[in-house]
Amino acid sequence: MPTRSLPSGVVEYREYGPVVSSRPPVLFVHGVLVDYRLWEPVAQRLAAAGYRCIAPTWPLGSHRVAWGSDADRTPRGAARLISEFIADRGLKDVTLVGNDTGGALCQYVMHYYPDAVGRVVLTNCDAFDVFPPQPFKLLFSLARNPAMISMLLAPMHLRLLRHSPLGYGLLMTKRDPKLTSAILKPAQSDRAIRADLAAFATAIDPAELATVTPALSGFTKPVSIVWGMADRAFTPKLGRRLADVLPNATFTEVPGARTFVSLDRPAAVFEAITALSSSK
Repeated sequence: MPTRSLPSGVVEYREYGPVVSSRPPVLFVHGVLVDYRLWEPVAQRLAAAGYRCIAPTWPLGSHRVAWGSDADRTPRGAARLISEFIADRGLKDVTLVGNDTGGALCQYVMHYYPDAVGRVVLTNCDAFDVFPPQPFKLLFSLARNPAMISMLLAPMHLRLLRHSPLGYGLLMTKRDPKLTSAILKPAQSDRAIRADLAAFATAIDPAELATVTPALSGFTKPVSIVWGMADRAFTPKLGRRLADVLPNATFTEVPGARTFVSLDRPAAVFEAITALSSSK
């Protein structure tokens, strides 16, 4: 995979579709312990429709190039890294698409770097003081210790555990054992990746996001909220509350989908992106 060395870190990424397109480019932001493959079903559809799509693997636990102790391994630092990537790749009028922790990072970008984006699509994600949601608060608390991360992930080579409520079971309806095995390998095998994840987990502050999200009442660019209605972590109530804050937002229900809407119902995310990109 190609990489970009930016002031705030090194980012690996995958591109789909034409490099030059009349349609706005699309940049994806995943959450903790997920990589670019979360977006592949959507990106491939968009590429076929003529969109340039970029799906980085952000340094959130499934990355292969360590962020490092000199980096600002916080949500705000990750938002800065996203803004640097947008500038580095020359992405103009970009559609920013976020999920899970990545949706919170998109909100940081919208708040601190609003000129970097043209429009936003948010699927099920953190918002307000839900950062992280139940039942993952305890896991994120334990993840502040790299040694504890190693202990938690060691038994996840078992498919049954990976797809239990302690793993990805609450996040997706369509099980993909190969995907869930692959995205855990960096943190399972690399001490430096575990250190990055622990630093980021330590820096998560619900009170900070509880300030950022309401401030988005001043973000007037188009936003599409696409919410899996079967999600028990990021509930539909949270999605609607987020949509109510944003002055130029729509809310779309996706029946039967959980947190990873892009895997459960990729067509719904594809339709939201194309609709928003073509709106005036």
